[in-house]
Amino acid sequence: MATKPELAAYLCDLMQGAGEVSARKMFGEYGVYCDGKIVGLICDDQLFIKRTEAGAALLPGCPEAAPYQGAKPHFLIEDPENQEELVRFLRATWEELPFPKPKKPRKR
Repeated sequence: MATKPELAAYLCDLMQGAGEVSARKMFGEYGVYCDGKIVGLICDDQLFIKRTEAGAALLPGCPEAAPYQGAKPHFLIEDPENQEELVRFLRATWEELPFPKPKKPRKR
């Protein structure tokens, strides 16, 4: 079941305090970006944030699940309505994750 665009927009609005948060369509679901880094996914109407040590320290006992078959476990955010906690969690995750590697130019 594909995620509704309205839900992706709503979740991004909730996370705006962490930085510039956006969702990009990927294979029928959404990748969640914060200030240029991919920090999570929205799949099947659920919010998944990449697993980091900083995130584990902020939300001990947060459930983990794979957003799709074959994926590494991510934190499953069951209560995104707690905006203050979500923003702190997302920012801590962002700080631990590396920036994406620059893409190599295509050869002609």
